[in-house]
Amino acid sequence: MVNDVVPPSETLRSALSGLLDGLPPRQAAGAVERLIANYRGSTPTDAPILRDRADVVAYAAYRMPATFEAVRSALEAFAEAAPDWTPGSHTDVGGGTGAAAWAVGATWDGVRPVTVLDWAEPALALGREIAEADPALLDARWQRARIGAALTLDDTDLVTVSYVLGELTEADRTAVVDAAAAAARAVVVVEPGTPDGYARVIEARDRLIAAGFQVAAPCPHSAACPIVPGTDWCHFSARVSRSSLHRQVKGGSLAYEDEKFSYVAATRFPVAPAPARVVRRPQIRKGQVLLNLCAPDEGLRRETVTKRHGDLYKAARDTDWGDPWPPPDPTR
Repeated sequence: MVNDVVPPSETLRSALSGLLDGLPPRQAAGAVERLIANYRGSTPTDAPILRDRADVVAYAAYRMPATFEAVRSALEAFAEAAPDWTPGSHTDVGGGTGAAAWAVGATWDGVRPVTVLDWAEPALALGREIAEADPALLDARWQRARIGAALTLDDTDLVTVSYVLGELTEADRTAVVDAAAAAARAVVVVEPGTPDGYARVIEARDRLIAAGFQVAAPCPHSAACPIVPGTDWCHFSARVSRSSLHRQVKGGSLAYEDEKFSYVAATRFPVAPAPARVVRRPQIRKGQVLLNLCAPDEGLRRETVTKRHGDLYKAARDTDWGDPWPPPDPTR
């Protein structure tokens, strides 16, 4: 795993910090609010949402740290299921300014061929500029491509598709996932942690399994999701430090916010999924911890861990939403 002498999140934040210089605060805030409205809209678009440098700068400063943390969380869970595997190459589909490329570099050491595909040239140009702060991305290819039915991908070890399926029509979503499955040894899809985002992840999960992949994370199995459609959705949370632009747009005072996301990581090679996954924030009560779990054989269940469980109880108190359960060694 990467040596976090200087955490990648701090390197990225430093690279982003100067982007807003010269862009009037009201213009930046207005661009962010408009772009958020577009991203949250229910009508997919067939044109780039990020149209010019002002759009891209504002949205990168506002959204890139959150996308980075969500994708990194998904990749870390994937890496735990495949501890002996490191991607030799990476293609980021719809990668915009490259948050997922940064997240891959934060998860696995080393330099690898990286290709970022997006249909918005201003996003690619800014991504190339930001990447100058990361030696692992200096040789990355930033390539304009129509993300949809016409997409073709070269063979690669890892394909990431993060926060892009919601911008596509159903036919384009299907084509993108199928193209990723045809090209990659591993595919990671990340979407917002909303019911609609989860539904898109499940669609992608089903297609990947049908293409011969097995699920590495978050699910502890490759069977059907036990959640009854329309009753709930599977999602997780990543802590994100808030920039001044975050606070300006949202009017909040907290130094952080929690990014909710849904994801699936699937592979064509053997992996060891978690025995079970904590799918809600643990409830810590006097002398006990309540864990909501997704398990291979029992589906969704609740487990109560009490003091009489000894080291397992201590581990449960340190367990977070999204973690595997039980931990590999609860005595550590």
